This record gives sequence, structure tokens and C-alpha cells, in this order.
Amino acid sequence: MKKRTFKIFAAFTLGLLLLLSSIQLPNRAFAQDALNINADAAILIEASTGKILYAKNEDAALGIASMTKMMTEYIMFEAIHDGKIKWDQEQTISDYVNKISVDTNLSNVPLEKGKKFTIRELYEAMAIYSANGATISIAEAIAGSESKFVQMMNDKAKELGLKNYKFVNSTGLNNRDLKGMHPEGTGAEDENVMSARSTAQLAAYLLRDYPEVLETTSITKKEFRTMPGEMKNWNWMLPGLIYGYEGVDGLKTGTTDFAGYCFTGTAKRNDLRVITVVMNAKNSKGQGDYKSRFDESKRMMEYAFTNYSTKELYPKNYVIKKHDSLPVVKGKEKSVKIYTDKPIKLVIKNGEEKLYKPVFKVDKKKLNKDGQLTAPLKKNEVVGTVDLAYSGENDFGYLSKDFAPKINMVTQEKVEKANWFVLMMRGTGGFFSDMWTSVTKTVKGWF
Repeated sequence: MKKRTFKIFAAFTLGLLLLLSSIQLPNRAFAQDALNINADAAILIEASTGKILYAKNEDAALGIASMTKMMTEYIMFEAIHDGKIKWDQEQTISDYVNKISVDTNLSNVPLEKGKKFTIRELYEAMAIYSANGATISIAEAIAGSESKFVQMMNDKAKELGLKNYKFVNSTGLNNRDLKGMHPEGTGAEDENVMSARSTAQLAAYLLRDYPEVLETTSITKKEFRTMPGEMKNWNWMLPGLIYGYEGVDGLKTGTTDFAGYCFTGTAKRNDLRVITVVMNAKNSKGQGDYKSRFDESKRMMEYAFTNYSTKELYPKNYVIKKHDSLPVVKGKEKSVKIYTDKPIKLVIKNGEEKLYKPVFKVDKKKLNKDGQLTAPLKKNEVVGTVDLAYSGENDFGYLSKDFAPKINMVTQEKVEKANWFVLMMRGTGGFFSDMWTSVTKTVKGWF
């Protein structure tokens, strides 16, 4: 009986071990499943730092439809900032723009050939109503033709460090909708594609460099002088609209058969602004519709505002243990104290403050071969940086180095270069000290 009991126990133990070996520890995929965003790709970030709070299939190049217009907006704002175009500048409507603008199957405001509209009028039609003809007219005003503007779009994407993208027109339409007038060098069936990560990155650059875009994207409706009725914003998450959500003030919807229902949203509550991207969002039945993209965006926003906040983990002038000073050569002092140049603030999950520890990284270019700084040194001279080591799980990182917070380690005071006499005496002292050490060792060897 005892042998049988032992065998049963051994079999049970072996089975339990096999079961445990098949169970994986929580990882990134688990975090995604926990939120379970119903879309082909999705991403949630904090806008100012590019901290990724959630991601799903974020690097796949997928259709972006009219979210494309964020790139057109970025280039337009840059052109205005550089003085290449002006808000009150009038643009004459081309035959191409006219033919697109009167297509009632597309989102448009009617633009009569030969008539003039200001850049501001065209921009408002693009940002509020996603007007495609108006978008092409802006592209022509900046580059002379949409073909040249598309090249600018791809060049700007590369400059901004975006990946997994391809722009073939300024609007996000399928090229077949451009009535045979699609940009040179592109195919008749081509569409714009980009990853969710790069779409969020583009949105973050747009908000960082040209925050005034929100003054227009937050408008729920506005009249356009050639359009009966009013332009109504396609972003139905704006407060006051059907799926209104507190804090939403942008940014861009997009819909084509190829891309499905897409949306880049942004909302701010207190000091936390988030950006969300959903691509080909679907409802619980697996079908895409207008509501699904807003439902999935709302879920990510709720997740962010409920679980994350900006917190100061370490104050300005913080001294890291075991890294409170660095050795100095040729200075009046032989070392210099160092500390952080500003507070260390992060967007973190509530309750995880203790999971972050500061890690000092010295700037090796500042050191000599013996690992010393060389005098003279200025006060607040940068000698390295601080990274934060995270000991928790499911860290998605940052969009790019451009957004990640950078904390410098700086000198607390200046260190003047010692004069020749002091340096000579130190050298002489070192010589005699070395000699005395040598003599001492020799004498000890006699006994």
C-alpha cells in the first residue's frame, strides 16, 4: 500500500511540475490581452514624453486613410512658420482640386475652379471636415503639385524618424478615387500606410511643435462659405457630440475600405495628455463601424487616466548614492560633487513609484584615460545622465529618444585649474610618496 501511495504521489508531483512548466510568467502579450483592444493595431502614449502605456501590433504597416492629413498639417504649419506661405494667402483652385471637391462620395467642401480661398479656409475644411479637395489645394500651394508634396511627406517622415510608412497622396484616399490624376510615381490602386507607432509619433510631433492645431481640431462645427449648412467634425468624441468624452480636443479620423475605421485621438485631464491610435477598429461582433473606433479609443483613454499619473520621483539636485562626486585632475580641488539638474518626473502606473531606481551614466568623453575630469570645470557642467531602471513588468518603453525625458548630472560648483606651483608640488609629493613606499617595502623585505 505504501509503495502504491508513493507511486500515486510521484505521478501527481510530476504532473504538477509539467503543468507549472507550461505556465508562462506575465509578459507583454498578457498585458495586451488584459486590455484587449479590438483593432488590427493600437497604441496608447503619454504625449509629452512618448511613454508607451499600451501597444498591440504597433509596428505593422497598415492603412491610415485620412489620418494621413496629420502629415499634411505638419508640413503646412512648418511652411507657415518658415514664411513660405501665409494664413491669409489666397490659393486658386485647380481643375484637379475642383474635380475631387465636387465628388459627393468623398468628404469635401465644394471648391469651384478658378475661385480663390485662403490657406486658413482650406486648413479649417481639412482639419474639421477632412475635406479632400481642400487638402490637395494646400499641397499645391506649398509644393506646386501634389506629386512634389508627396515627396516632401516621405522626406519629412524620414526626418522625424518614422518607420514602416509610405505616402502616395496628401489625403489618405485610395489613389483610384483621384480620377486618374494621382501623383506621379504612384500606382493607381496605392494607399498610404503607416504603423500605429509611427502614427502616434507623428501626432506627438504635431502637438509638440504646433500645439495650435488643437484650436481647430477641437471645433465641433463651422460654416464654409460655399457649403450649405455647416461642416461637422468627424471626431465624435469631442465634448458635446454623440460620443463626447471629457478632455478630448483632437485629432484625426480616417476611413477607407482598405484601412477600415481608424482614429488618432488625444485628450487631456489635469496634467496628463494622452494620444491613442486604433487601426481597423471593430465592434464585439467583429465588424467595423464609426462607433467602434471611438469605443476602443475611449477604453484606452480610461485605462490611462485611471491607472497613470505624472509623479516626481526625485527632486532637483538629487544626489545618487555612490555617485555623489567625480575625481578631478589639474584642479584646485581633487574632486567635484555632482547632482541632477532638474526633478525626475515620470508618467508611471499608480503604486509603482518604488519600482524605479536612478542609474548614473557618466559621459566618457569628459574623462581622461584614468577616469578623471580635467579642470577647469564650470558650475552646472554636464558630466553624465540619469536613466531609470524599472523592475516591474510589461514596460513598453518610449516612442523615441526625442521624447524620452533626459536628466543630466551636473557639477555642484566650479573647479578652477590649479597654478603651476601647486601642480609641481603635487607632482613632487607624489614622487617622494612613491619613493617612500618603495623604500618601506624594501626594508620590510629585510626582516
